[in-house]
Amino acid sequence: MLHVVVCIKQVPDSREIRIDPKTNTLIRQGVPAIVNYFDLHGLEEALKIKDQFGARVTVVTMGPPSAEKALKQCISMGADEGVLVSDRAFAGADTLATSYVVALTVQKVEDTWGPVDLIFCGKQTLDGDTGQVGPGVACRLDLDQLTYVEKLEYLDIENREVTVHRHLEDGVERVRAKLPVLITALAELNEPRRASLPGVLRAARYKPIVWTTNDFPEIDRSKIGLRGSPTIVSKTWVPEPRQVNTEVIPAEDPGAGAQELWTRLYSTDLVQKLNWA
Repeated sequence: MLHVVVCIKQVPDSREIRIDPKTNTLIRQGVPAIVNYFDLHGLEEALKIKDQFGARVTVVTMGPPSAEKALKQCISMGADEGVLVSDRAFAGADTLATSYVVALTVQKVEDTWGPVDLIFCGKQTLDGDTGQVGPGVACRLDLDQLTYVEKLEYLDIENREVTVHRHLEDGVERVRAKLPVLITALAELNEPRRASLPGVLRAARYKPIVWTTNDFPEIDRSKIGLRGSPTIVSKTWVPEPRQVNTEVIPAEDPGAGAQELWTRLYSTDLVQKLNWA
């Protein structure tokens, strides 16, 4: 049976994000928490594979105890198991420290439930917006990585191959890779499903597995939390809104309105600058 791991993160609702001007960190108190938007697309693709091939889906996250709620949402959608890695020693981790802990978690998941064939991550998180954790996990696990995937075209179980479409700046790249592999998901990949009633009932009773630093005897404490995070935010600020002058040209007839617009543009030096004349 295929084993698919989905990495998720509980993030502040982007509509409510504020920055502490003194610490240059996100203010999380009183801000609603949600499952990272792109991670849900990774979960949906894993569940589609489960529906088609009977795969096992394990969801992992690193965060505070409140992140159990995010795992329960994934269980309600159809995931089989949820693992929360939570310890005060992990607090303040940047993408380097986070990828280290998540990679260790995936290895422990393998030791517990068997080899992992596919790992799904969102392309980035709404709070950090770096897109670094997924590739960082792949590098630490020495896996091929397929980033910015907008379509999973074909999964060949017999030959252990996956074919995907990657959305790049200059076009779409069609790539085939051998399993195991890590994929980062775009929103175009799919439409996340709603939780089913049996899933909601199971999630209500479900208690996620919680691992702390004590569950990782070989962990290097110099690589976790603030101590293992070389990233320093020196300054944050909110860009000043730009003033844009607008004017509505009243006209009942579209043709007359277009003529008036052309007349006004032609009377300025904009036409000459754009070589329209």
